Amino acid sequence: MNNVFALAVAMMAAAAPAAAPTGPDDIESGTYVIDTKETLVRYGVMHMGFSEFWGTFPGATGSLVIDPKSIGSAKVEVSVPVVGVETTNRELNGELFSDEFFDAEKYPVMKFVSIKVTRTGDKTATIIGDLTMHGVTKEIRLRATFIGAGPNYFTKVPTIGFRGEGIVKRSDFGLGKYVPIVSDETTITISVAFEKK
Repeated sequence: MNNVFALAVAMMAAAAPAAAPTGPDDIESGTYVIDTKETLVRYGVMHMGFSEFWGTFPGATGSLVIDPKSIGSAKVEVSVPVVGVETTNRELNGELFSDEFFDAEKYPVMKFVSIKVTRTGDKTATIIGDLTMHGVTKEIRLRATFIGAGPNYFTKVPTIGFRGEGIVKRSDFGLGKYVPIVSDETTITISVAFEKK
């Protein structure tokens, strides 16, 4: 019986995924690309001062070039298709897609390109970069938090996970309809997984 138990424990240990690095200093340097199916961009606005209303943008693509020994030299690019915008309201989805808001036929993609990355803590950094949306480019600031890293459980590809958060004024990008009934200040949150190229 002891032999059977020992064999079962050994098999379980062999099947278990390798332990993930404990911090960003342990990740492999190099170029990573966004795992689109595991990444989501979300926006949030205050609706009539009563509640926060969210929408999501799936389909993000992009890249991260990083060296854990030189975080300041990291480069991030993220492109997000507008066509996939999704809320809990189908009528609103169509309005956001139309020329009343994002005008997705004319401006089908939002894009963020980093300019400067500054480490602010063990697992945090500030990313300053250009956001291009609705034909307008403005510099914004994102707070980035390292979530975890290690081999993807299924593909074994080295993967890094981050969360990025920032605030923009949508009117700065020509998207000010319904202000102030719907807040001008808009939160941006991106939950992103990067896979080693």
